[in-house]
Amino acid sequence: MTSTVPHRFLFCYSFPVNRMPRLPGKRGKLLKLPKACALPDVGELDGVVPFAELRLAWNEAGVGVSVEVRGKQHPPACKPSDPTEPDGLQIWIDTRNTQSIHRASRFCHHFCVLPNGGGSRGDQPTAVQLPITRARGDAPLADPKQILTAVETITDGYRLEVWLSAEVLSGYDPAASSRLGFYYAVRDSELGDQFLSVGPEFPFAHDPSLWCTLELDNGS
Repeated sequence: MTSTVPHRFLFCYSFPVNRMPRLPGKRGKLLKLPKACALPDVGELDGVVPFAELRLAWNEAGVGVSVEVRGKQHPPACKPSDPTEPDGLQIWIDTRNTQSIHRASRFCHHFCVLPNGGGSRGDQPTAVQLPITRARGDAPLADPKQILTAVETITDGYRLEVWLSAEVLSGYDPAASSRLGFYYAVRDSELGDQFLSVGPEFPFAHDPSLWCTLELDNGS
C-alpha cells in the first residue's frame, strides 16, 4: 500500500550550524564553506536522490548559504522577472523560529537567489527578497544591493553563494535567539525541484510551522 503522506513529513528536524567568524570573505571568496557545513539530506527517507547540496554557516554579522548543483547539461536558465521560477535557490528564514504559527510574522523572510540574470549583461548572480503570501506581519524588504552573492561554474552545474547580513534579517540576534526557522527549495529547469523536507503539496512557502530549525552552534 502506497503512503499518501511522505515520510519526511512525520519528523521535526533540527540541524546544527557551524559558526565561522571570518565570513563574509574578501577578494572574491565570499563563503567557501567546508564539507562540515553541509546540511543532511532527508530526502532519502522517501527515496529521493538529491542533485543539490546545501551548506550553511553563521556569525553575529549574518548567515551564509551555499548550494552546489550537479548533473546539468546546460547553463542555468534564470528568470529575474519571476525569481521563484527555475533556475535558482529560494530560502525562508524566521529569526524567531516560531514553529507554532501558520502565517508568517515580521521576523519571517523569503529570499530568491539566482546564478545569473544580474549585472548589465545578465551573467552575474543576483538576489531579491519577496514578501510572504498571507503573512500577518511583513519583514522590511531588503535592498538587493545589501545581499552579497557569488557564483562559480563547474563542469556539470554551478556553486552559488549568498550572504544574508544582519541588516537584511529583521530580528536577527544570535545572542538572544540561537535558533532560526529555515526552509529551502532548489528549482532547476533540467533536474526538477529539491526541498529541505516536504514539497509543494504542503504550503511551506507561507506556513512557518513546516520549516525546520537551525541551531546556531557557537562551538562552546
